[in-house]
Amino acid sequence: MARMENNKSSISGDRDDLAERIGQAGRSQELVDPDAGLGWIDRLINRLVEAVGVAVLVTIVLTIFVNAFGRYAFNAHLLWAEELVLLLLPWLAMTGTFLAVRRGTMIRIDFFFARLPRSVRTPLALTGYILCIVMLVFLGVISTRFVMLFGADPSPYLDLPTGWSTAALAIGGFAAATAFLAILLRELGALLRAEY
Repeated sequence: MARMENNKSSISGDRDDLAERIGQAGRSQELVDPDAGLGWIDRLINRLVEAVGVAVLVTIVLTIFVNAFGRYAFNAHLLWAEELVLLLLPWLAMTGTFLAVRRGTMIRIDFFFARLPRSVRTPLALTGYILCIVMLVFLGVISTRFVMLFGADPSPYLDLPTGWSTAALAIGGFAAATAFLAILLRELGALLRAEY
């Protein structure tokens, strides 16, 4: 009986230790400057895009909060609140995408990739960058065409041109493609330097 209690406390202690280590790793990641080591122009670009993303997120959260509070406290709501949130969401998504590409934090699964031989990983990674560039340029082109065709159409409540929202997909697509292109060129340059 005592052995079972010791085993349970050992398991509990292991879980607590693991939880503490995971918590410390998360805190250390949160406190690290994601732009450390970058030049001042890169830091400025990232900070400006980050500021736009934060402003958009704060606007979305405040709009939803005010609308929900008004609905439940006063039985009144803002007719245009949902529309504003929907118009801002593409900007939030594309600022996040652009920053994730520039900072190398796009979600990816490296489990199998890391097990491949280096001779296979390098061309596979470069091919992945090229595919991302092609896909994002395609998104930018299609979004630009959409804005040109339907961008002047007014939104129902705010009477804003819908192109104001859709332009985020065009701008963000081209910007993220440019960021991937910079990564691709940097990787190719490192590969060529390593060969000579």
